[in-house]
Amino acid sequence: MKLTDLLTELEYEIVQGSLDREVSGVSNDSRKVEKDFLFFCIAGAVFDGHEFAENVVKQGAAVLVVEKDVSVADSDVTIVKVKNSRYAMGMICSAFYGNPSKRLTVIGITGTKGKTTTTYMIKSMLEAAGHKTGLIGTIESIIGDKVTPASNTTPESIVMQRTLKEMVDAGLDSVVMEVSSQGLMLDRVAGISFDYGIFTNLSEDHIGPNEHKDFAEYLGWKAKLFTLCKTGIFNVDDVYCEEILKGHTCDVVTYGMKSGADYRAENLELFKKDGCLGITYDLKGKYEEHVMVSLPGEFSVHNSLSAIAVAKEMGVPMEKILEILTDIHVKGRVELIGISDAFTVLIDYAHNAMSLESILTTLRAYHPNRLVSLFGCGGNRSKVRRFEMGEVSGKLADLTIITSDNPRDEEPQAIIDDIKVGMAKTDGKFEEIIDRKEAIRFAIMNAREGDVIVLAGKGHEDYQEIKGKKYHMDERDLIKEILEEEDVTQICGYNNRYFA
Repeated sequence: MKLTDLLTELEYEIVQGSLDREVSGVSNDSRKVEKDFLFFCIAGAVFDGHEFAENVVKQGAAVLVVEKDVSVADSDVTIVKVKNSRYAMGMICSAFYGNPSKRLTVIGITGTKGKTTTTYMIKSMLEAAGHKTGLIGTIESIIGDKVTPASNTTPESIVMQRTLKEMVDAGLDSVVMEVSSQGLMLDRVAGISFDYGIFTNLSEDHIGPNEHKDFAEYLGWKAKLFTLCKTGIFNVDDVYCEEILKGHTCDVVTYGMKSGADYRAENLELFKKDGCLGITYDLKGKYEEHVMVSLPGEFSVHNSLSAIAVAKEMGVPMEKILEILTDIHVKGRVELIGISDAFTVLIDYAHNAMSLESILTTLRAYHPNRLVSLFGCGGNRSKVRRFEMGEVSGKLADLTIITSDNPRDEEPQAIIDDIKVGMAKTDGKFEEIIDRKEAIRFAIMNAREGDVIVLAGKGHEDYQEIKGKKYHMDERDLIKEILEEEDVTQICGYNNRYFA
């Protein structure tokens, strides 16, 4: 492809060389550069791509895209200087891969919580209506039958554009993706044409030296999505919704429980049946229906409302939408493991105090006989998180089972001891069992009728990180092994319907 065709959407300066260059490939990884490649010099947190300029030229790079001055001796390489090489990477890669987002209906979801669940709801609804839909998110990317585990919620733009191109080539017509504040701040979505943007909610998170300097910056980058999309779908119940709306350039659709919302929920009722926890409500506004969601809590109402909104805006029949919501399952997000009608076992990704408090408060509203919280904390991370999670679980759970998560380079017992510091501030009862499988075994074998057990922290993860190595560990597999090893007649209300 001609270099001139890649630069049509950018302001740039040619520092050296000619625009009349053929580009055979694009990369921001110096190790992958081949003859006639265009290399993006990205100033990252650990490495600065500008320092590799001379090396990639020796490997055959034809073009360098830079935002700083570089010196490349005795070379005819073309150097293109831009204001922001990350932004340029998104725009150039979009052009290189044929502007794939313009050939798809693109739905982006941003917010602190609810992004993952909402993406799967929307994907399922669109597919039920015949749309061939891809997904890019925290857990994985999905292109037809191809599933690739994710390393970032929002991939780097070069990966993103290549993935969108694969979706077009595979015959997909739609894609739903999680759009993180980091993804917006680092221009990972540059060059993407969003048809719909969804705002779920906002709370203090991702504030720190390697993320956002303060909450105002965090909010500002979230709001950026609504200057990039054609239609924005907003949760009007969130206290920050008006701030998010400031500066928007999109058409506005609203959802929530407030009067006047386009998609409004009324008459919320929790239900518990055969170990399943869920919620029902009456949909009002643009449409009137009775909705049942097979996921617990008020946040499931907001997630489902946003999914209903985008699905209806795209013409999905209501009967398809309602059918999906009555049987929705999202890996690692209040995921029901239905081994018993007598008690409930859920797997959830809650891995900090805020998310653990949210899930335990939600589950407490179902008035369980006992609320059992099983979790650990990651090694090489803040001890404050351990203290906070211990305190939250001690206050909200009837029984806490403290176990191992990803100990990394720390000793699991030392992490557990930190969690117990927080527990000591409460009157909460607890057991400590280092081995996670044995901790889960204890929870299942000692379950009582009416109990709700939440296995928190791992969620969709299928590994445990110990001393620099990742070992396979999927809690679903652990539960299955436990059921195979134990006398299941001793398990309260055991029925094995989940693993049948």
